[in-house]
Amino acid sequence: MKCPKCRTTDLKPTNIEDGLPVMGCPGCDGASLSLLYYRDWAERNEPVEQSDSFDADVTVENDAKTALSCPKCSKLMTKYSVSSEHKNRIDLCGFCDEAWLDGSEWTLLKSLELAHKLPKVFTDQWQRKVRDEKMESKKVDRLKRLVGESDTAKAVEVRDWLKNHERKMAIVQFIGSE
Repeated sequence: MKCPKCRTTDLKPTNIEDGLPVMGCPGCDGASLSLLYYRDWAERNEPVEQSDSFDADVTVENDAKTALSCPKCSKLMTKYSVSSEHKNRIDLCGFCDEAWLDGSEWTLLKSLELAHKLPKVFTDQWQRKVRDEKMESKKVDRLKRLVGESDTAKAVEVRDWLKNHERKMAIVQFIGSE
């Protein structure tokens, strides 16, 4: 099997975790992870709670920007966003149930406490949540540019307070009547 990112480098058997085999690329440090092996590993290993010294700000910059071909079947893999704070996306072959992890994306998953929850990342619900969080972040950033940091903080606080208020419409109507 060839690396889907490097395209010429042969993948070699290795482990990304004790008892979790992958086919790794010595060139780009990417890894082809069989979700069958992953599920077996996840069932046999309890999630490890992260210590305070663990770096939660892990960033992986070498995410493949273009669609990758599955190293097993050569069909195009689908990209799934990991979180709204990170640009990295996990590539998944829906035919082979094979995931491609770029560089240190496994470290990123562990830092986000997603190493034992990887299949959730591939769900529509997860992807919708990530898109909603990204959209919210863009709205807040835009408001900051327009009215400044302090006023944005007040607006977000008022919006959050109003969100579940039983008399929300009366308050919004009053504010809009200005």
